[in-house]
Amino acid sequence: MDIKLHKQATTTPKIRAEIQAAPSSITDSELARQYGVSPATIRRWRYRDDVHDRPHTRHNLLATLTSEQEEVLIAAREFLRHC
Repeated sequence: MDIKLHKQATTTPKIRAEIQAAPSSITDSELARQYGVSPATIRRWRYRDDVHDRPHTRHNLLATLTSEQEEVLIAAREFLRHC
């Protein structure tokens, strides 16, 4: 199984599942010490429904071109079509 983690991830899906399964009697600070991460990391994963990283790609991709960019693109396409 290929796991894709954010390149600065400090936890794995297995650790995240353990954090989510931890009883509420254990504080975020105690879990943070146990796993060697910050309490903010514990809060992030403790209250999520899944154990996977969320995408960091923009949701509103900029797909419009300026007229100059469009001219360059058309010229490149025509050039490549004739190669």
